[in-house]
Amino acid sequence: MSSPAVEVVRLLTVRGETLAVAESLTGGLVAAEITSVPGASKVFRGSVTAYATELKHELLGVDAALLAQRGAVDPQVAAQMAEGVRTALGADWGVATTGVAGPDPQDGQPVGTVFMAVAGPLATGSGTSRGGKTAALRLNGGRAEIRMESVRSVLALLLELIAGEQTGNERAQDTEQNGGF
Repeated sequence: MSSPAVEVVRLLTVRGETLAVAESLTGGLVAAEITSVPGASKVFRGSVTAYATELKHELLGVDAALLAQRGAVDPQVAAQMAEGVRTALGADWGVATTGVAGPDPQDGQPVGTVFMAVAGPLATGSGTSRGGKTAALRLNGGRAEIRMESVRSVLALLLELIAGEQTGNERAQDTEQNGGF
């Protein structure tokens, strides 16, 4: 069985769609996993590793008030990071990771707290976002294990949304070709 990264690259290539990544606790590991796949250049636009909290606002457009109120380890921050990198890098899909890999708690969150998000393209004609989802993880283990499990989990979430949307997307295209909405 192929890895989630291989499947993500394969499905995005087939669909002619692109991906951008925003990372905090994973520090570039998601981008490295994607770019390790031959042919990734067809779908991977780039990444932003916004480790410092202020960069999440400055580079990814995360709401400064949200960051001030809740800190960087928050599901809404993850969602805004995913949408922000998708917009900033001109990709169809954006994914984001933020959390606490350790060794110390951060923003009142214990080690092993991870939030990840996927922002997908808009569905044609419906005006609703497809493929958007945020998920929380509570991971055990050391820093390296938490980071690697975060990479695996965010790619699995992205793959689930891309694969799950494939049928719906084809249906939307059929409807569009037939003049309906």
